[in-house]
Amino acid sequence: MTFQAYRIFEENGASAGRFVDLTLDDLDSGDVVIRSHYSSVNYKDALAATGTGKVIRRFPCVGGIDVSGVVESSSDARFKAGDEVLVTGYNLGVSHDGGFSETVRVPADWVVPLPAGLSLFDAMALGTAGYTAALAIHRMEQNGLSPEQGRVIVTGATGGVASLSIVMLSQLGYTVTALTGKANEHDYLSSLGVSEIISRHDLVMGTRPMEKALWAGAVDSVGGETLAWLTRTMAQNGVIASFGNAGGVEFHTTVLPFILRGVTLIGVDSAATPMPLRQRVWQRLASDLYPKKLAQVAHTLPFERLAEAFDPLLQGKGVGRTVIQF
Repeated sequence: MTFQAYRIFEENGASAGRFVDLTLDDLDSGDVVIRSHYSSVNYKDALAATGTGKVIRRFPCVGGIDVSGVVESSSDARFKAGDEVLVTGYNLGVSHDGGFSETVRVPADWVVPLPAGLSLFDAMALGTAGYTAALAIHRMEQNGLSPEQGRVIVTGATGGVASLSIVMLSQLGYTVTALTGKANEHDYLSSLGVSEIISRHDLVMGTRPMEKALWAGAVDSVGGETLAWLTRTMAQNGVIASFGNAGGVEFHTTVLPFILRGVTLIGVDSAATPMPLRQRVWQRLASDLYPKKLAQVAHTLPFERLAEAFDPLLQGKGVGRTVIQF
């Protein structure tokens, strides 16, 4: 029995993705076979599918770092046919055939039972982006962040992770500031719950080792000089969660914010989270961190139109979350 998958090949030294017909024997090995219902498109997926970034570690490889669906078969006692499940991260869509496929086969240790309160659609409207946002907030709170500490800034604010971060933080009672370069998306950001919007084009970052203390927390998807500016403008015991590099992989700062203001910089790796923490964060996504405005952030694209989602993300024009429906 054949099924469709979006497979990425190396051709003439470059990556190129296309739809192909596969059988189960063509997929990487695994304990659990899943019939896909939804996937999602992340920045990492766009880099991989177009060859813009060196994401794929082996060719050919089915793309897609997220998937939700129903178990068709399992050789692991933890799962049985008919179970609703999701998979995000690990090596999915990177060095193991991924979620852009009507059928997916993965190791059982990667599979998360769908938490009560979430639908298969919800799981991918959230996907790696929602999980990353929730993991960042969870880790920040573990490091002392609370609403009464002061304002939280979210950079790259219209992106998938950032948009969901804004909704989650607002629901938890935080006062949220959005930093964006997209002047035409201010209404969208306001509708998500921000109390202030700063234009990236009007931002004066300063050059001193420490600038005026502004933020109790920061959720940063940009990196580069923006992350350096954040370190200089955090309040006493401020907490930064860093998970993106849209503005560059290098940043230059000093030790002063860390030793004089007690700033904490947290690296958020959503791909390799240990399973107990992963399940805890997904449980929170089904309860106190569930974004009530999720439908406003997510839009659906049929699987056959998957490739349409890549360029807007790479060009910085993507807004919210793109859910792929099989």
